[in-house]
Amino acid sequence: MSFIRSERVAALFLLVAAAIGLIAANTPLGPGLMNLQDAHLAIPGTPLDLSVGHWISDGLLAIFFFVVAVELKNEFAVGQLNSVSKAVRPAIAALGGVIVPALIFVAFTSGSGYEGGWPIPTATDIAFALGVLAVFGKGIPSRLRIFILALAILDDIVAILIIAVFFTADPNLLFIGLAAVGVALFWLLSRSLGGRYRAPVGILMVIVAVLTWSLTYLSGVHATIAGVALGLAMVRIPAMRVRHVLEPVTNGAIIPIFAFSAALVAIPQVAPSELAAPFWGILVALPVGKIIGISLGGWLSSFVGPREKRPHLTLHGLLAAGALGGVGFTVSLLMNELAFAGKEEVADEGTLAVLLGSSISIVIAAVLVSTLAAYYKKLRVLRESAVEKLRTS
Repeated sequence: MSFIRSERVAALFLLVAAAIGLIAANTPLGPGLMNLQDAHLAIPGTPLDLSVGHWISDGLLAIFFFVVAVELKNEFAVGQLNSVSKAVRPAIAALGGVIVPALIFVAFTSGSGYEGGWPIPTATDIAFALGVLAVFGKGIPSRLRIFILALAILDDIVAILIIAVFFTADPNLLFIGLAAVGVALFWLLSRSLGGRYRAPVGILMVIVAVLTWSLTYLSGVHATIAGVALGLAMVRIPAMRVRHVLEPVTNGAIIPIFAFSAALVAIPQVAPSELAAPFWGILVALPVGKIIGISLGGWLSSFVGPREKRPHLTLHGLLAAGALGGVGFTVSLLMNELAFAGKEEVADEGTLAVLLGSSISIVIAAVLVSTLAAYYKKLRVLRESAVEKLRTS
């Protein structure tokens, strides 16, 4: 199971699942798979009645967001974001990586009525971005890796806030309050775990988590927010143990299933000129907007804080970070579903744009990261050679 924890393997699973979904949707199997995706599965005796697709995007993906939230909490507690000085520079870069793609999307869609899809190209798939970095970035300095990790984590925080604020309609305050009680109870139960595993407490926590998710869904707030709230609420040490257990499940099953489901899109048989404005907005905003926004934000952040504590990030390094930020995939696909709910044709084109834009970003990132790694490897060899000459002279 340990190989499934690898960032490289997680990225490979996601890409293969998305490719299979897109190919299957455009074969004779496509209509049947799409009908299955739209089929409803209700839980008897409850108001929960979701389609298979929504059980995946609202249910399974909540577990993924729980794991992400645990990682975020750990970074804030003991990781790369545990102080303002560490967080401020990647935060500025992340902000640039949100603003510029959103502006590009709005520029493409202005007057079309689809401007509300601006959040789609603002997201970064942290698992996939780090997977690309792991595959092509061997030998890159730790300061750049840390910067990219912090950038991706902060980007996830922004994405979570966008989902909570912009994709919540007519919230039911009673259910929100009850969900908040569930989160508080989950926190209390996690405190009672201490440093040991206790089966009765664990079972009770699972029950509370399911109830909290159900109440969140019924409240009108997107149900994945329940996963975020529970991940942030759980006491850190037991939460990291749970994350360790869930990581193979999210990498090997949940993310690929979601990618497969989201990529079940029939490629529209239209000329490029007939594609809707959001398609072009996403396609350009993901690779181009992220590179410009993150690079510009990273450059501006180099003037923040004491000079001796500022990280030395070259233009090449910032461009590589920006290209990695353009790998939207999981969260961008989710935002596309939310933004264009009820507009099936536009949503399908948006899905294609996310897949294409993310793929373009992967290619650009692979080239930039590989050449950057080769540069630092050459530099390291030259330094070792110089040291060796000094020893022998």
